[in-house]
This record gives sequence, C-alpha cells and structure tokens, in this order.
Amino acid sequence: MTTNDDDALRAPFRDWLARRWPDVTDLELGPFRMPKSGFSARTIFVPLSYRQNGRPVERQIVLRIENPEPAIYPQQAPGLDVEIDIQYRSMQSLIATGKVPLAPLVGYEGDASILGQPFFAMDYVKGDVMTESPPYSEAGFFFDASPELRHRIVRSGLEMLARFHTIDWRAAGFEWLVAPGAAPTVERQIDIWEQYMRRELGEREHPDFDLGVAWLRRNLPKDLAPALSWGDSRPGNMLFEGDRILCITDFENIAVAPKEIDLGWWLLFDRTMHESIGQARLPGEPTREEQRALYAEAAGIPVPDTFYFELLAGVRYAAIVVRVMNRLVGRGVLPADQIIWRENPAAAALAQLLDEGGLR
Repeated sequence: MTTNDDDALRAPFRDWLARRWPDVTDLELGPFRMPKSGFSARTIFVPLSYRQNGRPVERQIVLRIENPEPAIYPQQAPGLDVEIDIQYRSMQSLIATGKVPLAPLVGYEGDASILGQPFFAMDYVKGDVMTESPPYSEAGFFFDASPELRHRIVRSGLEMLARFHTIDWRAAGFEWLVAPGAAPTVERQIDIWEQYMRRELGEREHPDFDLGVAWLRRNLPKDLAPALSWGDSRPGNMLFEGDRILCITDFENIAVAPKEIDLGWWLLFDRTMHESIGQARLPGEPTREEQRALYAEAAGIPVPDTFYFELLAGVRYAAIVVRVMNRLVGRGVLPADQIIWRENPAAAALAQLLDEGGLR
C-alpha cells in the first residue's frame, strides 16, 4: 500500500532514474515497501520493470532519503551532517577496495528539490537479517536455525568484521572522516560522544552515562593504531544466506578510530539480545568469550580484553537512544515526558557493565 507521500515521490524518482538510464524504456515503479526498522535515513524498497536493449527487466532497488531532522549520529568532522552523503561516499570507497561485499550503487543526488531531501539508490539484496525487533534470540531465521548453523553464522560475522579491519583507511581515501588538527584516537571518540549526549540530554541527568564516561577517561588505552571503524558493526547490518554474508550495510557512523571500538560494539549488541532482555543464549550460539576468540583467530591477534570497548559501546548506545527518543518526541510520536530515553535495553546493558566491572 502506498501513501500520498509515496505518490509524490514516485514521478520525480522515476524521472531521475530515467535520466540516469538513457538506454532504458517503459520504466515503471511498483508499490513502495518500507522496512520494519531503522532510525536514520528513510528507506524504501522500490520494484522496477523496464526494457533494456529490447529485453524485459524486473528489478528491485533501495531508495534511501535523508530525514529532515538533525542526523542520528554525531559529526566526526565539521560539515559531515548529511548521513546519506556519508553513507554513499563510504560505500563507493568500500566497493573500490574489493574487501567486503556491498550492494551495487545506482547513484546519489544532493539536490533536495527533487525528493525533498538528498537521497541515493542502490540495488536490493535479498537475504536473511538478524533483527533487533523482534530480537534474533527470540524469533527469525537465526532462532530457527540448527545449533551448528547458528555457530557458523556468528563466526562468519566476526570473520567479516576482521576482514573489514584489514582496509587501509588512508589508501581507501577516508581522510575526510578526520577533523583538521584532530587525532583519530579513543579520546577523540569519547569527546565526540560526550558532547553529543550533553546536547541531547539538555537539563536531564543520566548517572550511568556520567559514571561510564568518567571511568573511560581515567583508563584511556595507549598506543592504539587508528583504523577504519565501521561504526555500526552488528549482525543486524549483515544480510545472510545460510552462514554466507551477501552484503554489509549502514555506514552513517563510520569513523577513523581504533578497530577495537567495533568489536566492543558487536559484543554490546550481543548483550542487548540476551542478558539485557533476560533472554537465554540459544544452543550453538558462541558466548562472548568465544566470540572474542573467534575474532582474534580471524584477525590473527591474541584474544583481547574488550571490557573497555564494551563499556564505550554502552555509553555510545545510551546516547543514541536519547537522540532517537528526542526525535520521536519532536515528531509527536511520543509524549515529552516519556522515560524510554533512560529505561531501555541499551541503558540496561550499560548498567550491567558498570556492575560487572565493579564501577559503582
């Protein structure tokens, strides 16, 4: 089913595609379809039919349109506040490396007059997704898989993360993610995320966030090499066919920062799908200790101690939830006095980490 807004997009988007594809005729757009989740760009699945070189073609693409509100994620460098642009530029560079699988790109448009906001289009890749809503530990293809397949799926995800970390950020052209005069360190990321959280909280207080940030600053790790950090490294941003990863997605939060940040983020999401919601680990699922070992094996490094980076992930995720809830209040979806901003699986995971670390 389409909405009036979808109808308003249909003709200008069709015309935009037609200009990009001069050898295509009889181009028609089918019913728009929206995914069930996502808080950054607006995402629309668009089926197409057309003729090319006299032959009929049926195809589906993904349209991602920038939201009118300020970006979900904080700026890594001045001017980087259009998440659609960040994602498209990142995907172009990642595709050029040949290191990781991505959806083929159709094109980018920065002229907001066409669809109301900047947008880009890419091919649709059909695959299974480990969703957060409902949690993949409670429903979905991972829940239905055999114990052996579950283990292989998680292993494949961690191997993909290790492969991502082999990308040379300078050779791949990601210098634009580093602010002039700034060093791509853990401390820099803490600065970025604390400023972002303070802005989103306003007059509210988040004691666990404060406690976490203070401990992170007192215990800064030294001499970590900068790398290309995916920024949203989790199973939900991988499309699977069995245990094979067809493509990886979502780079709005990409950064030049120590790669350990990504592993901490991955492990924090594991927590939010299990302990934070009171869900037992399924047969065959590797424990977090086993996942650290799987990553280390794939990366060719000793098994790391990830507590610091899991806590950093907890701090970041708590901040993102505050931002998302603020956006929903601004849209009129939630009342201004909602308390989801401080009572949610991300906040529960942060509290668990603080307790486990004896930090309060």
